[in-house]
Amino acid sequence: MAEDSYEEECDYLFKAVLIGDSAVGKSNLLSRFSKDEFRLDSKPTIGVEFAYRNVHVGDKIIKAQIWDTAGQERFRAITSSYYRGALGALLIYDITRRTTFENIKKWLFELRDFSNPDTVVVLVGNKSDLRHSREVEEDDGKSLAESEGLYFLETSALENVNVEEAFLVMIGRIHEVVTQRNASENKSNGLATKAQANGNGTVLPVGKEIVNIHEVTATTQPLSSSSYCCYK
Repeated sequence: MAEDSYEEECDYLFKAVLIGDSAVGKSNLLSRFSKDEFRLDSKPTIGVEFAYRNVHVGDKIIKAQIWDTAGQERFRAITSSYYRGALGALLIYDITRRTTFENIKKWLFELRDFSNPDTVVVLVGNKSDLRHSREVEEDDGKSLAESEGLYFLETSALENVNVEEAFLVMIGRIHEVVTQRNASENKSNGLATKAQANGNGTVLPVGKEIVNIHEVTATTQPLSSSSYCCYK
């Protein structure tokens, strides 16, 4: 966790969690996003760890507090409490291990059981660099995401492919949800004296905006980029 990222002033603090089976690459995805590092000798997470990363959404600075939760069964009772208060989640499986994909619905059920209904969920098929060992086709991930109303990307923490995009999709959508929620609360409380509607008819208070995901940028430029798809 970079010290300047922690100390820098921010407009919002968003909590998000990484969930999925053990050894799907959660810790390396977090390390790649927060510090641009990859550890070949990464060890299983014990309990919960977290890191910070600041990103820009429009003219706002958002401090993303990302929690890396252990995937081992014996830690499930511990990590379930950390879902509470999370505004977003990366739901991660390993494309070279079919069982990690089959367990996604179990993780999703647990997430929805303990988190807010508005929690933004991005389905991530990690280790896309291991194409020769693939057991889960990309279309399988797309189909599951479409049926469950999730965003979806395949990533490689090793090659730094789509890692930035996965987190920014989540953070950008969280900002959109929070903005709309605040607008609704302000209106119901009689605090919003003026309002405007965006192109989709969403009512927002003056000074707020719905940010397209392509307008969400990191405080540091990504090393690589590639296409991704989202279902929601």
